Amino acid sequence: MGAMNTLRQNTGVILWILVISFGVIWTLQDSDVFSAMNRTSRNIATVNGNAIQQQEYQQTLEQLRTRFQQQLGGDLNPQMQERLREQAYNRVINQKLREQEMDRLGISVTDAEVEEMVFGENPHPLIRQQFADSTGQINYQLIQNLAQDPQRKQQWLQIEQYLRRQRRQQKMNSLVQSTIQVSEEDIRDYYRRENSSASAQYVSLRYAQVPDDSISVTESDLRSYYQNNREDFKRQKTLTLEYATTTKEATAEDSTAIAGDLSELRSGFRTTENDSLFLVNNASDTDFSSEYQTPDQMNERVADSIYAEPEPGRIVGPVFGGGRAHLLKIRDARPSDTEYAHAGHILLKTDQQNPEMMGRLQAIRDTIESGTASFAAMARQYSDDQSASQGGDLGWFAQGSMVDAFNDAVFDAEPGSLIGPIRSEFGYHLIRLEARASQAVQIADLSYNLSPSQSTLADQESTLGDLAYYAEESGNFREEAERLTLSVQQVQVETGQSAIPGIGQSPALSRFMETASVGDISEVVEMNDKFVVAHVTNVTPEGYRSFSEVKSQIRPQVALQKKREIVVQRMERALAQNDFESLPEALGTSIRSQSDLSFSPGPIPGLGREPKFVGTIFGLDEGETSGVVEGQNAAFVVQVTEMNTPPPLTAQKRQEIRQTLLKQRRKQITADWIAALKEDATIKDNRSALPQ
Repeated sequence: MGAMNTLRQNTGVILWILVISFGVIWTLQDSDVFSAMNRTSRNIATVNGNAIQQQEYQQTLEQLRTRFQQQLGGDLNPQMQERLREQAYNRVINQKLREQEMDRLGISVTDAEVEEMVFGENPHPLIRQQFADSTGQINYQLIQNLAQDPQRKQQWLQIEQYLRRQRRQQKMNSLVQSTIQVSEEDIRDYYRRENSSASAQYVSLRYAQVPDDSISVTESDLRSYYQNNREDFKRQKTLTLEYATTTKEATAEDSTAIAGDLSELRSGFRTTENDSLFLVNNASDTDFSSEYQTPDQMNERVADSIYAEPEPGRIVGPVFGGGRAHLLKIRDARPSDTEYAHAGHILLKTDQQNPEMMGRLQAIRDTIESGTASFAAMARQYSDDQSASQGGDLGWFAQGSMVDAFNDAVFDAEPGSLIGPIRSEFGYHLIRLEARASQAVQIADLSYNLSPSQSTLADQESTLGDLAYYAEESGNFREEAERLTLSVQQVQVETGQSAIPGIGQSPALSRFMETASVGDISEVVEMNDKFVVAHVTNVTPEGYRSFSEVKSQIRPQVALQKKREIVVQRMERALAQNDFESLPEALGTSIRSQSDLSFSPGPIPGLGREPKFVGTIFGLDEGETSGVVEGQNAAFVVQVTEMNTPPPLTAQKRQEIRQTLLKQRRKQITADWIAALKEDATIKDNRSALPQ
């Protein structure tokens, strides 16, 4: 009561304070102070001092999202969203650069040009789309009505502005692309590259054949290579990051909730007469199928649950498997073509009889049968097979799919039995038979992906948000991560690197690194499968790696260079003394052949991917032999045995190629032009200051 009385007694004072406060706010608002304060946050970027509004960026982003979903369907994952945001940003930047360049060059569009786009002999496609009747004729009266109607005039002005922008852009493109030419020689060369083929035989020696002990790599060799190839060791600004992640996996609570949802549908699923419609109505993540399946075609846990009692009409589950929760109805069952088994084994590998090994496996069996240890635990500890990590589990398999000794032992035994030790070509096996089945079943699978709830995702993101906040306060990222039971990884990454080891591709983190300094902490970044927050512990400026840093990296290159010299000299001496047919005997190798070679072949036997091989062949005439060519992995001599030239160019094909080349070159020159504008521009990226 005392507090209420105090408020009542001071009501007048409080009202005056409120009046004065609102007056100050109104004054500031009228003076545009708030607008000035928020102006930076409303701008996505500035280009040469000109702002790009966030609204323009958001409209572009929404267009990209809509187009993407129309083409591919489905939801956009976080990394897709991030890529689209990057594309939208680049688009609005590029458009601003174009507009500024058009202003600089004085490119404009007259009213007469706009009128021609509407009323001329070849109206703009937008006019045809919006104002053509069912016969394809443009209704010019409708256009006049729209332009003169005061209530709809704004719509016409928007159309007019769009046409004006289109025409202006067209003029700019024509100016940029005016230097593009496609000559007759360009067309002939393109046609020849696309349609020529050749056959050849060749002799090669790989550099790796030279023994390591036949060459000597000195410190002087290494330093000389470093100096001659210093540009290869140039590095961008390099950051050392320590980072923490939280997964986006479903928690036990999420799984329990999903299982609960499925359990509530059991009775309805049992009684429904239309299983397909039931799956659709209940948003199943598995489509209905009338196909009959065998256990080896199913998720292992699903198959175990179904084949425990494969009776038509039985409802199975919820069962967790394959990243989903399943509620299953067995619709029908029929005999399968073969029998199936689910088994596990403990394998001690050997390629010969070994009584001692068999005795070890018998001792393992005794331990399992005594109840001292489980089969799975002994498999993890002793098995030499890859299945050891799964407790020896081999899943379901068909009769005849295993080696004979193993197959016979499994399909002669009863489920639940321990078999062996038996010997196969792989070694000694101790086998546990889990189940057998001889039916194919038709099932309806009502399943939900085990995806995390929004609450779980918010908690995972919040945990990293707490880490960023407290690490900023304390200055100790690693210590705060440990307090939150988060593990910390470390990685070195160059700015401009497309993917960060251990994290993946993230434009948001790449932008953070471009301007980050030691001690900076990123915002929480959402990936497809995790959340990430990173802390910069070291920054190495752009420059060259030191000799000591790259010495070990250089050594194999210098060794390869020396081996290359040895091989090339040997082949040149042999070729000087022998013709092509005698060359293999002189070198202790053989002739290889390759037919139907094009300008873009796959790997060449004995050479690998070798661009010089193709270039050499198509630079020779039929029957001609090359000199010794230094390839990437081997030196070789090639002789062309057949050269297939394409038929003469037709006028139609010539025109098709011309259009293809024009399209390619227009795209390339436009990209180069935009890149040049960007290089000369001052661009300020404000995205980090905007809400996501």
